[in-house]
Amino acid sequence: MNTKDRNAWIAFPVIVLVGLGIAWAGSQGSAVVAGIPLFALAVGLAFLIQWLVFIPAYVQQSERFFDLTGSLTYITVTTLAVLLGPTIDGRSILLLVLVLIWAARLGTFLFRRIRKAGKDTRFDTIKTSFIQFLNTWTLQGLWVTFTLAAALATITTTVRKELDGFALVGFLIWALGFFFEATADAQKNRFRADPANKGRFIHTGLWSWSRHPNYFGEIVIWIGVAVIALPVLRGWQWVTLVSPVFVALLITRISGVPMLEKYADDTWGGQADYEAYKARTSVLIPLPPRRREE
Repeated sequence: MNTKDRNAWIAFPVIVLVGLGIAWAGSQGSAVVAGIPLFALAVGLAFLIQWLVFIPAYVQQSERFFDLTGSLTYITVTTLAVLLGPTIDGRSILLLVLVLIWAARLGTFLFRRIRKAGKDTRFDTIKTSFIQFLNTWTLQGLWVTFTLAAALATITTTVRKELDGFALVGFLIWALGFFFEATADAQKNRFRADPANKGRFIHTGLWSWSRHPNYFGEIVIWIGVAVIALPVLRGWQWVTLVSPVFVALLITRISGVPMLEKYADDTWGGQADYEAYKARTSVLIPLPPRRREE
């Protein structure tokens, strides 16, 4: 057994235990279905879906449906939570609609991208290892759990409040984030579709104000969801506000920005136009391009 596999076997129970911790915290005040807190059932379903799809994915050595599975998990878990919840109120419906719009848009975009590319190179060395590939799917279950935590706590709680200023402000924040994410993805997709841009980096549109405007939008989306959830959270449910914090940390410190920045530096580093772009453009938060110092 190599070192990576050994570490992966150690990581697996840790990932599951973290998921169980969130399930326990979010279940405080949750409605109960068949003697089990609905929040915990939703978390369990998020992991179960990943493990079920992992089986044919490993057999076929394919990551083709990885991102699509993640999006469908968001849709399935949130929809069932609303349907099985204690009351279908305005706040629950609002959160359901926002999650459905976001997941359907992103899932479709990512699935089309991998169909066009044929594969996702991130999985080249991972999918041949049972435990490493399993951990990747398990981490996706944890990703869904963390990002949906505040929304699920709101949907499953027995505490109900009419739509209010928090809902309005949260929706407007979500809409801003959705605009940035969807627009940035569309601009990059059009850029890559033009044969004249092959081997070049995008630096126009929102990408002239941020090197990662889609990731900025992703973070803002989940901040908006957390704001909508605020008025009904109680006790340990406040732990579910880790949602936007988790998204921000993962994107800015682990798998998002650092990986793409390294790829860009390895690909275009040293080129005058790329170095100038880096010097004038914000890493994440969209800001007017900085003027070059004379």
